[in-house]
Amino acid sequence: MNSAVCLLERAYELWPENEAVTDERRTLTYRELRNLARRAASALERGLASRAPVMVYLPKSAEMIAGFAAALYSGRPYVPTDSAAPRGRLEKIISNLAPSAVITNAALAKNLEGIAGGTRVFLMDELAGAEADDALIASALGAVTDSDPVYVMYTSGSTGTPKGVTIPHRGVLLFARWAERTFGWTSETVIANQAPLYFDVSVMDVYGAMRCGGHLLLTPEALFRFPNKLPEFLADNAVTHIYWVPTVMINVANSGALASAELPALKTVAFAGEVMPNRQLNIWRRALPGRVFANLYGPTETDVCTAYIVDREFSDSEPLPIGSPLPDMRVLLLGEDGRPVKPGETGEICVSGSGILLGYWNNPEQTAKSSVSDPDNSAYPTRYYRTGDLGWWNERGELMYSGRRDGQIKLRGNRIELGEIEAAARMLPGAENVCAVFDKPRQEIVLFLEAADEISLPAVRRGLRGAIPAYMMPGRAVTMEKLPHNANDKIDRVRLAEWLEENRPG
Repeated sequence: MNSAVCLLERAYELWPENEAVTDERRTLTYRELRNLARRAASALERGLASRAPVMVYLPKSAEMIAGFAAALYSGRPYVPTDSAAPRGRLEKIISNLAPSAVITNAALAKNLEGIAGGTRVFLMDELAGAEADDALIASALGAVTDSDPVYVMYTSGSTGTPKGVTIPHRGVLLFARWAERTFGWTSETVIANQAPLYFDVSVMDVYGAMRCGGHLLLTPEALFRFPNKLPEFLADNAVTHIYWVPTVMINVANSGALASAELPALKTVAFAGEVMPNRQLNIWRRALPGRVFANLYGPTETDVCTAYIVDREFSDSEPLPIGSPLPDMRVLLLGEDGRPVKPGETGEICVSGSGILLGYWNNPEQTAKSSVSDPDNSAYPTRYYRTGDLGWWNERGELMYSGRRDGQIKLRGNRIELGEIEAAARMLPGAENVCAVFDKPRQEIVLFLEAADEISLPAVRRGLRGAIPAYMMPGRAVTMEKLPHNANDKIDRVRLAEWLEENRPG
């Protein structure tokens, strides 16, 4: 297989009438999805000379996935784009990307006026009516290698300019094969997707389903505002696998809905993107005994690079390992001196292997900054991606996550991991979720708590006493009915920092 779209071809050949993807409007079989994508790809190939990526600017839908496949069938990488992105962000993406084309619909096309430049804009409805040209597709697809880009996924940059993470086909192909084998997926598998299709957590959902001929359900986004309704949705659709961000799983556990949930079909539960607290994970495990639970780790630049299949009991206050590297991936922990740390010591998690990014699109300086060579390998350069995350190997040889390099602060001479404060604060009575933020101008730690009733600072400090030292104690506690979430359903730390700016005491 030289392209991720070969997974769709294989699914079409083996399971043409299996349901491939369902959104709120329609269901496409593998035959229908493949044929729609090939018609669209033929129109793209006939109308374009540039081999640059194709931007897919559509609402989350079966059509959006068909747009991905259309770009791949035409021999080009695709760029999944948030249909709710503000105009300024769209303009920055288009400026950096210089796409060969944009696939969109009539309503969204209006947002591109004045910022698309000379880029061709195609409406998906019109592409769907084109005639497929098998010879044209075979020629375009035949020129692709598995080291070419499969997609460019834009993430937020620290400078305010989005960065285009460019991932190779081989990374997606190996990841899909690993998921199929690890979770025992078959053509009977039903995957309930949660993540937006422009977020890397969705990659396993989309290509894992294609790999095994399974059914991908694009769970209605409105349902995630009512976590107590999600188990009912899983039961009604006989869902066998979910891969969700921990915030969603925490909300479901806190809703109490799992206590009465009947989910006989659900076999595997995976999560990634944030720290999963064992208090809520244990609620899931008690409600669903005998199921496979998996903690997956990896930034957008590597997709999933390590995994831990939960194989033992943990107390509510224990941290959860992030496991071992996936096949064809390697992990190196580097200290501040750029040398590998000793066993048990904390270092920056650096990742190498088939699935890491090729680079940031049209940004060689940022690409160079993000990588490092293995200091112990002088024979040939081995490129490792610097994740900015910190970790250490425990006595079992499992990788443990210990926070962000930029989440490590220094306060009154003490080095502090905000993640350590959050881990302790999750055990506070009444706290359903927490987030620690450093207020640099005031030089104090602010703990945000999601709770039904206000939790005072003295109560916070009493609850944390014995769990963290005095120098790590929050100087301020803020209770919110709901912590803000970003578009990926993770806690929105940027919005909390803005809240601090707007509500800083005089």
